[in-house]
Amino acid sequence: MSRPRHWLVTVGRDAAIVVVVAAALALGVNQARSRRLPLVAREPYNVLVPCPDTVGSAAPLAPSALAPRGDLVIDARSPDDYAAWHLPGSRSIPFDYLEPTAPAHVQAVARSGVRRVVVYGDGQAPDSGQELARELAGRGIRNVFFVAGGAPALRALAPGARR
Repeated sequence: MSRPRHWLVTVGRDAAIVVVVAAALALGVNQARSRRLPLVAREPYNVLVPCPDTVGSAAPLAPSALAPRGDLVIDARSPDDYAAWHLPGSRSIPFDYLEPTAPAHVQAVARSGVRRVVVYGDGQAPDSGQELARELAGRGIRNVFFVAGGAPALRALAPGARR
């Protein structure tokens, strides 16, 4: 009967040694970094945003500055929102905060040959249009803008819109 207890003590001791060595190694590597990771978060982490490795910069564009004939206009909202209302001539590329945009969509934008890519989203914070625009810019697409205020701002400018 003493054998199983001895075995549990040995496993527990070995596990504790592994934890202590791993923690010491992690703390040592963190100290060696030029930009150390904080051991305690100073502010809440934003977990529903794209990975910063694929994020570029995109400038805001006033809704009235949109030129649908010369721009590739992309609607980053959900397919249901796109079906309910969208800017005529816009292309639907739904943005997902947890998944990267499909390479086929990015390639289609790159092959479009337009002078400017303008993305609009839901207008919320964070705005799906701004996030998709930043992702496209981070993947090498140039001249990417997002509509400030998103679809609600565009819809307010549409003829016959209730103000």
